[in-house]
Amino acid sequence: MTGSTSATEHSKSASDRGEGGRSGEGTDETVVSVRGLTKTYGSGDDHVLAVDGVDFEIDRGTVVGLLGPNGAGKTTAIKAMLGLVVPDEGSVTIEGIETTDAPRAVYRRVAAMLEGARNVYWRLTVRENLRFFARLGGHDPAETDVRERHDRLLEDLDLVEKADVPVNKLSRGMKQKTSLACTLARETSVVFLDEPTLGLDVESSLDLRAELRRLAERESITIVLSSHDMDVVEDVCDRVIVMNDGQVVADDSLEELVDVFRTQTYRVTVDGTLAPERRERLEGEFGADGWTTVGDHQRFDATLRRGEDFYAMMDVVRESPCPLVTVTALEPDLEDVFLALTDRESETSTAGNGETEMGVKMESESESESESAFTSDTESVGDDPQAHTPTQTEAADR
Repeated sequence: MTGSTSATEHSKSASDRGEGGRSGEGTDETVVSVRGLTKTYGSGDDHVLAVDGVDFEIDRGTVVGLLGPNGAGKTTAIKAMLGLVVPDEGSVTIEGIETTDAPRAVYRRVAAMLEGARNVYWRLTVRENLRFFARLGGHDPAETDVRERHDRLLEDLDLVEKADVPVNKLSRGMKQKTSLACTLARETSVVFLDEPTLGLDVESSLDLRAELRRLAERESITIVLSSHDMDVVEDVCDRVIVMNDGQVVADDSLEELVDVFRTQTYRVTVDGTLAPERRERLEGEFGADGWTTVGDHQRFDATLRRGEDFYAMMDVVRESPCPLVTVTALEPDLEDVFLALTDRESETSTAGNGETEMGVKMESESESESESAFTSDTESVGDDPQAHTPTQTEAADR
């Protein structure tokens, strides 16, 4: 969503954000490398090219947002990075290990929070879940440093008072936090998070974002985050990779992406109602839209690329008998960039097919590419969270 600021104010640079800004810039040590990744589902006329020659690298300690409209291919890319699908062409390496050559070695280096609270065991307490997942990652819960880490996770995620409560007794937000804590309890170098703030209230979401930033900075954990909440991505991520139609259409820092696609949107308010012919002129020459009437005032928005267009538009407004009340500059953000990158290609495919206000269908990609977006450290427990109980055999098998 585009934020509002006075027309006379200048936008703040990333350096002005202080502690509330993004996490660190990483260590320039490549942890994830994707090269020429291509994956096709089906065959013949029914085949679907899900990922088409994708290339990117991710450095240690960075938080990367992986974005894309429904069916863009990001789920398949994540599956490949987790070693859960074998690419038709190309390669994926985690800390120098190719996923197809040594999948078990890769599993020891990655963890994923997928489908939220469905990935923890509801009959166990929060602390018991932490111990189970720590052991799954090869860590002895009896060791002092492991216990201290669990205590820190419980404190950081505000779960101390719920530590000995069965998960099925927790609220949705607390279950989501438990799932994140269990993912981090494995102490892997790379963490994949799918919609990590889903179901959280505003305060809990802000706390979780802060924890993700701390993890990247303090422990040099590499985080790959997939979310449809642009505020979360913009607040947490150092870098954004945008996919569309199976290809990477943008890969850069947030600041660079926003700057490249920077246009200026103005919100103009007048006292009274502009004549129909003047409104048509504003729409035709300057793309005015979003017309609303509030009391005696009429308001519209116009997105302009050139400074001279602003003055020409103001001349048209001033020529009317309606006095100008305010002109406000709306600052572009990540959602504007996302739409600029994907909406034009998506309009034809989504028209008349559940298109949302954002211009693309934004429900979970798992509904189109597969029933379950990807596999977590444990098996899916289905609709009944009590239908499956973990065993040490399972832990050993994984």
